[in-house]
Amino acid sequence: MDWLREHAWETWLALSIGLGVLEMFSLDFVLLMLAAGAAVGMIAALLGLPLILQVLLAAGAAVLSLAVIRPTVVKRLHQGPELQLGHAKLIGQRAVVLEEITSTQAGLIKLDGEQWTARPYDESLAIAAGEAVEVLEIRGATAMVHPVPRLES
Repeated sequence: MDWLREHAWETWLALSIGLGVLEMFSLDFVLLMLAAGAAVGMIAALLGLPLILQVLLAAGAAVLSLAVIRPTVVKRLHQGPELQLGHAKLIGQRAVVLEEITSTQAGLIKLDGEQWTARPYDESLAIAAGEAVEVLEIRGATAMVHPVPRLES
C-alpha cells in the first residue's frame, strides 16, 4: 500500500492509458470518459493531494464527463450529413427554361447540367424560355416547376 501512495501519479497515468487503449476497441466513449477521470486523479496526485481526495476528484470528473461531454460527442458522431439520392436531391434546385412551358405543353429545362421535361406546378402559368424556375416536385421523368421572381437591382 505504501508503494501505491508513493507512485500514485504513475498508477493514475497507467490506468488512464489502459482505459484509453481499451476505448479503441469499444468505441462507446464510456472508457474514454473514465480515462479522463483517471487523468484528473493523476493531476491530483502530482499536486500531492491525499489518496481519498484523488479518488473523489477522479470519480467526480469521470461522472461529470459521462453526464455532460459524452452525450454531446455521441450525438455529433451519429448525426452526420443527410444523404439525398436520385430525384430527392433535385427538389428545391433552380433551373433555366430552354423551351416555353405551358399548361398544355411540356417544355424543357436545364437542371443540374441535364435537360429535363418540365411542366408548371401551377397549371394556370406559362413560363417563357430564359426564365429561372425552381423544381418543386418530380413526377416520373417530368419536373414540376414554378417561376422564381427576379430580383430588381
